[in-house]
Amino acid sequence: MRAALTQAGERLVVSCAEPWTARLLAEAGADAWHPVGTEPPDVEVVVSADRAAFDLSGAEPLTRGAYLRRGAVLLTNAVGSGFDLRLRAEGERLAVEARWRPPTGERLAARALRSRFHLLARAALVQYPALWWAGRRGLAPLHAAAVTVDGATCLLAGPGGIGRSTLLLRAVAAGERACSDNLCASEGIWAHGLVEPVRVQGGGGRRMAYGRSEQPLPGRVDALRPDLLVVLRRTDQDRPAIAPLDPVAAARAVTAGTYMAGELRRYWPFAATLALGTGIGPSHPPVAAVAETLAERLPAHEIVLGTAPGADLAQLLAHSAAVTS
Repeated sequence: MRAALTQAGERLVVSCAEPWTARLLAEAGADAWHPVGTEPPDVEVVVSADRAAFDLSGAEPLTRGAYLRRGAVLLTNAVGSGFDLRLRAEGERLAVEARWRPPTGERLAARALRSRFHLLARAALVQYPALWWAGRRGLAPLHAAAVTVDGATCLLAGPGGIGRSTLLLRAVAAGERACSDNLCASEGIWAHGLVEPVRVQGGGGRRMAYGRSEQPLPGRVDALRPDLLVVLRRTDQDRPAIAPLDPVAAARAVTAGTYMAGELRRYWPFAATLALGTGIGPSHPPVAAVAETLAERLPAHEIVLGTAPGADLAQLLAHSAAVTS
């Protein structure tokens, strides 16, 4: 396998020497993968068939399981995925080599906890490297997704399990477009999506945690420019409600939802280690600053979802002045 996709606004090229890894990554990207072409990559990931440990002779320890050697950062069992990584900044390109070298615990988990292993492997190989490289341009990861709604573009945010994926899929089924399900990268203006399957009840694909299954995101686009910020919350009231949200509360909700996201729990030490080892980019992404920029620039509303099924994003927004015709 040698294919490309756009991830967090970065052109990522992946080469896999082993078929099982290629299948794992192809499943994660569905129809987002495309031929490499002649355009140079921003991030190039090579998944090697070599199972030998990276040479650590003369390496400087950065922290437990992370080393600096000749300008490259070496990670053992990166983010608990079972892959060792060697990452090197080469001008405008981030070069990543991955080797499958799982400790015994990760090897057993990869067999017994397949959904966990797939999520961690995707994070280590195609999500976290692109997110970190995008950070050198001021982009921060957000637990949010951009989706078009009746001619507007909505940045849909909120903690996991609230119902964002369900609302987003209903919008897409009605002909709208989205850039991702859970994660995007933003500098406060654009939302650059991460390629990932949608995980919902009855998805029909690979079974994941919390009784959800995966399915592709139809009509996905790489990036959208939001002109509306919507924060989701859920209560036990019968009917959903929508109300304006002040910028301070909106920024707090976006920031908190990002730090609460399980998909990013292992990203923060990953990014800090690379920043320390390479001297590139911030040690911590400007999540709060980007959230504040979005909340100050965009009209913000809060949608409180109730227990009644069948909420539709376009219908909810139609009851407010958030979307004008």
